[in-house]
Amino acid sequence: MGKNRSIWEVTEEKLKKALSDSRYRHTLGVTYTACALAMVHGEDIDRARMAGLMHDCAKCIPNSEKIDMCISKKIPVSKFELEHPVLLHAKLGAYVAAKKYDVKDQAILDAVTWHTTGRPEMTLLEKIIFIADYMEPNRTKQPNLADIRQMAFADIDMCMYMILKDTVDYLSENPKSMDETTLSAYEYYKALIENREA
Repeated sequence: MGKNRSIWEVTEEKLKKALSDSRYRHTLGVTYTACALAMVHGEDIDRARMAGLMHDCAKCIPNSEKIDMCISKKIPVSKFELEHPVLLHAKLGAYVAAKKYDVKDQAILDAVTWHTTGRPEMTLLEKIIFIADYMEPNRTKQPNLADIRQMAFADIDMCMYMILKDTVDYLSENPKSMDETTLSAYEYYKALIENREA
């Protein structure tokens, strides 16, 4: 019986033990949404599925432990991340995905790394995981969700711009919580859309 278990069953079982119930539900929602987006936009579905499963694999590690792990594994930590260690789950997640879940595909690891802040010039897979994380079916509190969910399947770069604009607008109310990478991602996609419409 054990020999016939798929990589998906094994991965989901390990994740279920590593995450809280609500985080595991969210992870399955992101995975489902990422697969749907991959089907529409022509990304490899298995890649999207694994990236969705892995995106929050380090989320439930306590924040102090996240910092310690990053330092011991020589994962670069910015001053902003030290002050907001919750952000470290993304880059630490890429490390955990590689070491604990044996993910070798760098494209998947990069999608895990950038799923929280975004960045300029994201790959299709990175955009899919970023968007799926924001709008999966269990999400209810984000602004403009109905419009964003429609746009995600129609125009992925416009969807990136919409999410980043809402994120920057929200974080602007407390500029100390704004990560520079998110701001540069917003400026990149804003320029992309403006140039396209010019």
